[in-house]
Amino acid sequence: MEPKIVTGEGGYALDDVPHFSDYLTNLPTYPNPLQTNPSYSVTKQYFVDFDDTVVQKAVQHKDGPRGIHFRRQGPRQKVYFKPDEVTACIVTCGGLCPGLNTVIRELVCGLDYMYGVKNILGIECGYKGFYARNTLPLTPKTVDSIHKRGGTILGTSRGGYVTSKIVDSIQDRGINQVYIIGGDGTQKGASVIYQEVRKRGLKVAVVGIPKTIDNDIPIIDKSFGFDTAVEEAQRAINAAHTEAESVENGIGLVKLMGRDSGFIAMFATLASRDVDCCLIPESPFYLEGEGGLYEFIGRRLRENGHMVIVIAEGAGEKVEERDPSGNKAFKDVGLWLSFMIKEHFAKTKLNITLKYIDPTYMIRAVPANASDNVYCTILAQSAIHGAMAGYTGCTVGPVNGRQCYIPFYRVIEKPNKVVITDRMWARLLSSTNQPSFMHPPKGAIIEGKQDEVVLSESAAEESNENEKCTPTSTSLSIHDNHVDDQYSMSNGSSELLLK
Repeated sequence: MEPKIVTGEGGYALDDVPHFSDYLTNLPTYPNPLQTNPSYSVTKQYFVDFDDTVVQKAVQHKDGPRGIHFRRQGPRQKVYFKPDEVTACIVTCGGLCPGLNTVIRELVCGLDYMYGVKNILGIECGYKGFYARNTLPLTPKTVDSIHKRGGTILGTSRGGYVTSKIVDSIQDRGINQVYIIGGDGTQKGASVIYQEVRKRGLKVAVVGIPKTIDNDIPIIDKSFGFDTAVEEAQRAINAAHTEAESVENGIGLVKLMGRDSGFIAMFATLASRDVDCCLIPESPFYLEGEGGLYEFIGRRLRENGHMVIVIAEGAGEKVEERDPSGNKAFKDVGLWLSFMIKEHFAKTKLNITLKYIDPTYMIRAVPANASDNVYCTILAQSAIHGAMAGYTGCTVGPVNGRQCYIPFYRVIEKPNKVVITDRMWARLLSSTNQPSFMHPPKGAIIEGKQDEVVLSESAAEESNENEKCTPTSTSLSIHDNHVDDQYSMSNGSSELLLK
């Protein structure tokens, strides 16, 4: 997908989204039905100007360029579809997320109530539903109360799509608006679907609505379902805290979602105030030795008599296996860490009681909270306005608090991650008072002495030979001033793999 960059004075650059007019000529336009809709005609400032844009970075230097902008979402004065000519379809892909049903409901109601579109189809079970011809007719009446339920009424699946077959199905059914709800893998699929549609010269709008509770979609401020996930995670953390403080030397360990990005763990920790330690994929950690996790646990137990640890599912892992959507297939890092902590303190003769809580699927299967329900409504309506105005090959989302249309290639180029040198991570460290757990870089001066990275004898040997160590050897290898650790688990055993 080629970038569509529009430049202007003062360093202005618009990263624009595709439009029907880019590859189709002499298309008729029509007055927007909202102009005569009694619910909207009283709103004088409802329509947005064609040239309205939103800057990507809110903070600018005085003498710097104006930066990248994105096209602002909203209804336009002219549309490229007559309502009775529209056949829209909605599909949900990937894992569950709070708010999926809300987005479906608001897409259906928005198309009907705002633009008078009556022919709306739900594609069942993800992308593969296009081949199976499984469809569900959708009307405002059939979706009236689905926002009160978790999951998705359309069903979902991962991966397994053939682009040409999907577009064949779109043509056969006369579909000309496609709304695709899903995460980064789904948005990649939406991008290739758009490219095939454009290649065939079809007047079909393909618009994505980004979904992931991990909040790892780049560019946008936040993905829907994230607020609900953070709020629901509080229940698990509260339970862990209650268990920990009710016994002597109690430890509550909670594993939260976050394959590559630790946003849920970080925000849940900040919201809770009961968490003593937060471990995320972006911040490597080691277990043994001075400044390690074991030392911190022992110190916190001596100070408070209990502690709570939150760990993201991708913390400390380097995994090559992938699921059908291309996502990393992780082992259970929480189970591994609980085993390692118990084994270590058994050797130190400190009696601990550790309770491990994994609320992963409970969190993502709940209905959206009030905040996410409002957000899902805005996303759905933004997608509808864009499709009706002829925009395609894009996803919708907020940038600096303003809803925008963002080209697919921008939201799939790389995942959004916690920046551990940024202020938000610093806020977490100040809240938990935890160390960084990162080994001092080689050559650093510590208390007037030249510091050297020292591995235990067994770890050093295995680092050189690239072999597995036993579960009791927890020193981690360090290369290029960062920690690489990976473990594999089979048949209930726990091993730490050093590379």
